[in-house]
Amino acid sequence: MHLDPILPEARVRAMREAGLWHDRLLTDYLDEAVAAHADRPAIVAVSSTTGEPTTLTYRALADLVERIAAGLMRLGVERGDIVSYQLPNWWQFSALHLACLRIGAITNPLMPIFRERELGFMLDFARSKVLVVPSQFRGFDHAAMARALRARLPALAHLLVIGGEGEESFERLLAPAGDAAARFAGRRPGADEVVQILFTSGTTGEPKGVMHTSNTLLSNVTAFIDRVGLTGEDVLQMSSPMAHQTGFMYGLMAPVVLATKVVLQDVWQPEQAADLIRAEGVTFTMASTPFLSDLTDVATRRPETVASLRIFLSAGAPIPRVLARRAAEALGATILSAWGMTENGAATIVRPQDGPEKTFETDGCALPGVEVRVVDPYGTPLPPDQEGRLQIRSASNFVGYLRRPEWYGMDPEGWFETGDLARIDADGYIRITGRAKDIIIRGGENIPVVEVEGLIYRHPAVQEAAVVAMPDPRLGERACAFVVLKSGADLSLAALCDFLSAQKMATQYLPERLEVVEHMPKTPSGKIQKFHLRERAKTLAPEARKTG
Repeated sequence: MHLDPILPEARVRAMREAGLWHDRLLTDYLDEAVAAHADRPAIVAVSSTTGEPTTLTYRALADLVERIAAGLMRLGVERGDIVSYQLPNWWQFSALHLACLRIGAITNPLMPIFRERELGFMLDFARSKVLVVPSQFRGFDHAAMARALRARLPALAHLLVIGGEGEESFERLLAPAGDAAARFAGRRPGADEVVQILFTSGTTGEPKGVMHTSNTLLSNVTAFIDRVGLTGEDVLQMSSPMAHQTGFMYGLMAPVVLATKVVLQDVWQPEQAADLIRAEGVTFTMASTPFLSDLTDVATRRPETVASLRIFLSAGAPIPRVLARRAAEALGATILSAWGMTENGAATIVRPQDGPEKTFETDGCALPGVEVRVVDPYGTPLPPDQEGRLQIRSASNFVGYLRRPEWYGMDPEGWFETGDLARIDADGYIRITGRAKDIIIRGGENIPVVEVEGLIYRHPAVQEAAVVAMPDPRLGERACAFVVLKSGADLSLAALCDFLSAQKMATQYLPERLEVVEHMPKTPSGKIQKFHLRERAKTLAPEARKTG
């Protein structure tokens, strides 16, 4: 399949001359790990179905990778073919990507929560040749769904089911590979070829197939490792879905680069996560804000379970600062905040040695090989501490959207529109202030949505919060706050506004409607899908307590 990655020769040359692209594949790191640490544990994967862990050494992992690669070749998978898989955080997830690299196939991970509508669109749009699914996961029959979709997917030649039977059996790929090394050598992809297609998780409602190469992915992973200070002595834990860029880059790729152990959890269970941290000596984990909140609650009751944890990196959504401070105390670990996106990976990260004013009040500074800037509506860079559109120019910047080159959003100088609003301080640290589409303009004045949300999170009754616009015939827009309350708590709009006023919030920024909901609509990575809330807010009106 011809994917047409957008890779201007000037960018390729500049990245190599700067030493940011090293023309390596993740399988090169795997080979080095096997040579130096063959018997070191590579993966400990815990199944929510059985409760039992599967442990693979680097030797065992490499053998399985060769078997799967040879098995895919027997099915007729060629260089450039797309292998899609809808899998939880199981060892097969990691092994499949490495096997695809061995033979030049392209990995297309898909979130386990996707159902017929999303899955059918993505498989058809990608023209996937192979689909791998679990037989069942979390009580859902993935195999039956995949079979029902096959009739309208003419490009899909093979359906493989983990735990399946006959022609559908994934396990038939695990036959001995024989002398496959010579055949693999001729299939090795170039470091600038597309090796991963990852559909955006849908905060705007429109999935886009983000294309990455080995150079774009690894330039980020290695910079990430250096910034966070990870070494081969660390043990990583990944509970975020590996079909999301966070899980893929830092739960699949980073451990192989480090030749160290990763502990995979397929269903987020905070108590189990804490038990795994203690049992496996986990020192680093990364996840979005809800995971941090949950683990902090466990650590408050069972501090001994997290004694080994050195760093928790929270990304995916701005961390309420009150939570970051509480987590640092309860976990006894360094809490790092970061900002990134599927198109770039983590792009800005707080340094572990930074003081509280940076750690708790910013989203970090740019990694090596990454530049960020804030511009006004005309594209002119703004001075420090002024809000504007956040742009990024990066070694890890993706190489286009699948079959949609017109959506690339890159200017001739290589700056990419992130869709975020931010401020950058004089030291180069960014603070995400909202999404461009999150702006609420009330009577001509912008409401700082993220700051309002951060203050709402401080209310003792609030578990989660999101603020979106309600259309208003007089002021254009007003703010509606959606909240999930803690168990047994109660909250009125008047009480919330009194609380926010006590925090010295401007009257014009106060929410003018409060909607208490049982749960927030979210992407699999934990981001609140505000487009759902905005649709609901279109039908709402301000409550009796009005301001301004």
